[in-house]
Amino acid sequence: MSTKDPIYDRSVLITGANRGLGRSLLEEALSRGARRVYAASRQPFDHPDQRVTPLLLDITDAAQIEAAVKNVEELDVLVNNAGLVVYGDVGDRAALERQIAVNLFGPYAMTLAFQDRLTASGGIVVNVLSLAAIAPVPNAPGYSISKAAAFSMTQALRMLLADHGIRVHAVLSGPLDTDMARDLPIEKTAPQDAARAIFDGVAAGTEEILPDPWAVAALAATWPDGPVKTLERDNAALLALMR
Repeated sequence: MSTKDPIYDRSVLITGANRGLGRSLLEEALSRGARRVYAASRQPFDHPDQRVTPLLLDITDAAQIEAAVKNVEELDVLVNNAGLVVYGDVGDRAALERQIAVNLFGPYAMTLAFQDRLTASGGIVVNVLSLAAIAPVPNAPGYSISKAAAFSMTQALRMLLADHGIRVHAVLSGPLDTDMARDLPIEKTAPQDAARAIFDGVAAGTEEILPDPWAVAALAATWPDGPVKTLERDNAALLALMR
C-alpha cells in the first residue's frame, strides 16, 4: 500500500465496527496498513490483529464518549459509521427521535469530542450517510430525515473545521448487503466493496464519496458541479468575509 494512502500508518477510529459496513471498514483499514484501529461498538468483541483496540461505546452516551477520548491518545481518521434505521411510517415520533439521536447527534458529538485530536493531526472525518439524505425512502422516513440532517451537519462541519486543518467527507451510499437492508428486494452492494471505495474516495480527497453503483448512477455525472455543490462552495467563501 502506498504511503500516500491516508490510512497507512495512521490511527483510525470506526464506530459500529463490529458488523456490517463497520466491520468491512475495519478490515479494509488493516489491509491498508493502519497503525492502530480503534473499533468502537455497543457490544464487546475481540479481534485477532494486535493493531485493533476495541472500544465499548454507545455514541448517544456522553459519558462513554468522554471515556473513549481519554483512551484514544492520538487520532488521524474518525469514521462515523454507526447508524440506526427503524422501518415504519412518519407518525412514530419516538422512532424518529431515536434515529436522530444515533444518526445526527451521535456523529456530531463524536466529531466535537475528538476535534482537538484531529486538529493536532490534521485529520479526517468520514460521515457514513445514505442516498436517503438526498431523496427519502418511503418506508424509512425517520431514517431519511435523520440522514438529511446529518448531511447538512457534514457540510457545515466541512466549512467550519477547514481552518483547523480537518477534512470532512460524506459517504452517500445506496443499499448495502448488511443487516440493515438485507430484506429489501433490490440489488445490493457487498460491504467489502463499499469499504474499499470509501477509503479510495478519502485518498482521492473526494468530498461526497459514492461507494456503490446506485450512488454512482444517481449522482456521479451531475453532483460535482451541480447546484448543491456550487451553493456550498459559495457559502463557504462567505466565511472569509465574516471574519
